[in-house]
Amino acid sequence: MARMHTRRRGSSGSDRPVADEPPEWSDVDAEEIEARVVELAEQGHDPSVIGLKLRDEGVKGVPIPNVKLATDKKVTEILEAHDAEPEIPEDLRNLMERAIRLREHVAENGQDHQNKRALQNTESKIRRLVNYYRGDVLDEDFSYSYEAAVRLLE
Repeated sequence: MARMHTRRRGSSGSDRPVADEPPEWSDVDAEEIEARVVELAEQGHDPSVIGLKLRDEGVKGVPIPNVKLATDKKVTEILEAHDAEPEIPEDLRNLMERAIRLREHVAENGQDHQNKRALQNTESKIRRLVNYYRGDVLDEDFSYSYEAAVRLLE
């Protein structure tokens, strides 16, 4: 699939090995994993960082290669079940942070046309994501603006 704002094709990544059950050496109880996920979320970590920490550090010293195989739930589903999910989705938050940084940079450096274009592309992606999340995760009347993004991320 082509990338959104370039003429290049997407870069291929490595595929996860096909597995139906967690490996034998990772025999941690699902409740312990869920408790660790909620604990990491309360510390302020995003779902992707929680997955990395579980992979690298694990629970009680035992790494968790795949949370979904071990618990039959994704990290975000575990967070929703324990009312610990973030108020806005992680992908939208990251794009808003990038747009704020770019907007501040362009305000200081008015002749930086490359970053003006990057800001346009980023805000376009944000609007597309807001349309996707509107009604389910975001309010029906939510619309993106720089001021709204600054208010949300403070």
